[in-house]
Amino acid sequence: MTKVQPINGHALIKLEKEPEEKKIGGVIIPKTAEEKLNQGVIEALAAGASDELAVGDRVIYKEFSGTKIKHEGEEYLIIPVDDILAKFVEVDEI
Repeated sequence: MTKVQPINGHALIKLEKEPEEKKIGGVIIPKTAEEKLNQGVIEALAAGASDELAVGDRVIYKEFSGTKIKHEGEEYLIIPVDDILAKFVEVDEI
């Protein structure tokens, strides 16, 4: 088994699966017309890439950033850490 380790300020993001074709009122919405998810989970970070991010964080990234790869049957995105826009955090309800 091999592991992909990003370097030079990059992150390896495991892409969230695209939902299956949606049917709205009997009309099939093609995947090209659906909104694309720009979210994933950080699987690996380059050494010293960021103090704010950690492996396991679920993040939102810029739409046209990074390079898609397939590794051991899974889809990943190698992306510059600067192209990560936000991360999801747990908060207490008010």
